[in-house]
Amino acid sequence: MTSEEFNPQFKAQVFEWLNIESMKPEEITDDEPLFGKESRLGLDSLDAVELVVFIQRTYHIPQKAFEKRKELFVNFKTLADFVRNFPEDQKG
Repeated sequence: MTSEEFNPQFKAQVFEWLNIESMKPEEITDDEPLFGKESRLGLDSLDAVELVVFIQRTYHIPQKAFEKRKELFVNFKTLADFVRNFPEDQKG
């Protein structure tokens, strides 16, 4: 699946999982920050934990794959690319 196909679907799933109702998934660009002052989403560290749980349950990517990998949570693109390209043989 290409990023053009995967990213909008992934973003919609994240919005639903985190119950983001203040805006629609298509209002956020793939390169907008997920966290920090520049983020329009207002996500915090608890949301980061929820994102990991969502990805574990939905895509079967083990928690250890996220350890010490803050760069994965920069924006939707980095996170979606990681999920989309995670090797099948390493999924749990």
